[in-house]
Amino acid sequence: MSNIEERLDKVRELIQEPEFLEGKGLSNEVNIRIFCYNPEDEMAVRHFIEQLETDHSLSCRLKICNLHQSFLSICEDMGITDAIPDMEAEDGSVFLLEQLHSAIGEGEFIEKIQFHPHKSGDVLLLTGVGEVFPFMRIHSLLEALQPHFSDIPILVMYPGKFDGRQVKLFNRLQPNDYYRAFNVV
Repeated sequence: MSNIEERLDKVRELIQEPEFLEGKGLSNEVNIRIFCYNPEDEMAVRHFIEQLETDHSLSCRLKICNLHQSFLSICEDMGITDAIPDMEAEDGSVFLLEQLHSAIGEGEFIEKIQFHPHKSGDVLLLTGVGEVFPFMRIHSLLEALQPHFSDIPILVMYPGKFDGRQVKLFNRLQPNDYYRAFNVV
């Protein structure tokens, strides 16, 4: 099935299935799923997410987290947003990225993403994976999220490929190992 709209409709069905919500059929693995799509389909995926946000007929409670928006919020909380352009101009992109990586890690993202209490029927939907690159890599974040969200499913909207062993952002970048998730649709 290659039509993005048809695949997204399958995602809408999947997130409401009791087996998905309970993590059944995963051989006691963590309930992390990745929906891979071609980067060219980004606008269709964004439109789909907007529709999900306003769909009150869903039989699950979506907690949608745009990782790029979380990153910007973390920068704002740290009071560094205004300094970033000047730092990049003065010291270069490589230096800026090193500084941001040393200041903002998985822990800061988890603090932004975490919500309590988790209830049966909750689904954490992660978006903005391509937008937040290179400031956060999804394989690292998923590894860190596992202990904090072991009781609810996580669904990642991923502009790239996942072969069950490695994620490859934008179908181009160097793949990174991540083996605990499952492909959907």
